[in-house]
Amino acid sequence: MSNIGFTQRNTTDWAWHVDSEVLSTDDSAIKAALLNVDMPVYIAKKGNEFAVTQNKNASETSTSTEVLAFAQQLNPENLGDADFKAQHGVKYAYHGGAMANGIASVELVVALGKAGLLCSFGAAGLVPDAVEDAIKRIQAELPNGPYAVNLIHAPAEEALERGAVERFIKLGVKTVEASAYLGLTEHIVWYRVAGLSENSDGSVNIAHKVIAKVSRTEVGRRFMEPAPQKLLDKLLAQGKITPLQAKLALRVPMADDITAEADSGGHTDNRPFLTLLPTIIALRDEVQANYNFSPALRVGAGGGIGTPEAALAAFNMGAAYIVLGSVNQACVEAGASEYTRKLLASVEMADVTMAPAADMFEMGVKLQVVKRGSMFAMRAKKLYELYVAHDSIEDIPSAEREKIEKQIFRANLDEVWAGTEAFFTERDPEMLARAQSSPKRKMALIFRWYLGLSSRWSNIGEKGREMDYQIWAGPSLGAFNSWVKGTYLEDYTRRGAVDVALHMLKGAAYLQRINQLKLQGVSLTTDLASYRVDN
Repeated sequence: MSNIGFTQRNTTDWAWHVDSEVLSTDDSAIKAALLNVDMPVYIAKKGNEFAVTQNKNASETSTSTEVLAFAQQLNPENLGDADFKAQHGVKYAYHGGAMANGIASVELVVALGKAGLLCSFGAAGLVPDAVEDAIKRIQAELPNGPYAVNLIHAPAEEALERGAVERFIKLGVKTVEASAYLGLTEHIVWYRVAGLSENSDGSVNIAHKVIAKVSRTEVGRRFMEPAPQKLLDKLLAQGKITPLQAKLALRVPMADDITAEADSGGHTDNRPFLTLLPTIIALRDEVQANYNFSPALRVGAGGGIGTPEAALAAFNMGAAYIVLGSVNQACVEAGASEYTRKLLASVEMADVTMAPAADMFEMGVKLQVVKRGSMFAMRAKKLYELYVAHDSIEDIPSAEREKIEKQIFRANLDEVWAGTEAFFTERDPEMLARAQSSPKRKMALIFRWYLGLSSRWSNIGEKGREMDYQIWAGPSLGAFNSWVKGTYLEDYTRRGAVDVALHMLKGAAYLQRINQLKLQGVSLTTDLASYRVDN
């Protein structure tokens, strides 16, 4: 008995026929035809069963039979927006999102880039010298791209954001992924506008591309519209942009692409994917109608994508491209320790929670982390509660102080402050100066010592600190782990980022063809209706 069925429909208008001799009812042949996405699939009757072929005969013969349903050719590179692929010089509408502290490593960026996939280096949290070294290594491997570098909003450490932009401009970085922005800063505007020039036909040439990751409409609008005049005036006064560039800036949006970031790892507002993406697309349409930018703004989708079904849902909802982060963190190229990658491969959807963010600790901003195998989230929440309740380290009751020194810091807080002073003397002296005159800010920096180092411990595999590892991930990783269970990708040592990405995209293309057949009345077994990674 064939694995496919058919709901009878009126087919008198069909003009296609296939040679009945090339039709197959064999289960393996049916599966192979569906998987061969670079050729169409035709379904017709063979005897009393339904069968498939990928060879269509244009004329009726004595052995011909009428086509009852078909699925078009659909390669992974056909998915998504053609302009996105052309502008970024990639083959696929896929973006490996930035993961801070170099978790989205040089190796990850290069591997994906060489395969025609865009990836952002995780520059957030790294000092400018380390970022510059990484960019030079990427440029040596990908002299013509594609690659991007993350620029994260750092309200508490403005010097880092400014320093990053200085290096990007100096080194000729053509694309940045802007993330965690609460509003525009002069630094992101400087990067964007400093890359503007006028073409011979009067159009604007945009040399500095921006992919803005947003989860709120008010932030999305800032990146969809031109740079605000007050920031342009400030940059003009500083001599960072020219008068011509300031004029050209009013004719282009602040970003080329907007990523609607749903329930992701790291900084996230936990927005539902199904509501956020259409909301951001509708906002884009409103802004585009007002400004008529050419090329038009594009909207991609990130956060919550860990299976081919989720990828296809994003594309079918109008996403120009998809962004994956959490899934890539478990791949062999990621800048995470083997212990962390092994743990990530066991994470389930419910194994994540929210915890205070180190870079926006004083503001109460949270990020999403793994709770399985780590007490970081609970300990970080404890520190934030103490920060809110007290005005200085000295105000904390001695018993409570001893408890956190023993269980969390494993050091005397005076020793921690000495180390913090040394750290910020190199990283951001302005931050240190402000803390020395404010006991509460000093307390925040001491607590951020733990929050900052906990992610580094995870990356380098610090022995004895496993229960303090801060590992950023969203529920999509759990969905991915469930999808690959029982396949070779269940083994974290065999997860290559390119392989994972291509399976995700091919799976989406496969499922789209399945949907086409279903809409024509074809019914399929569970095995045929789903895409699974072959061992």
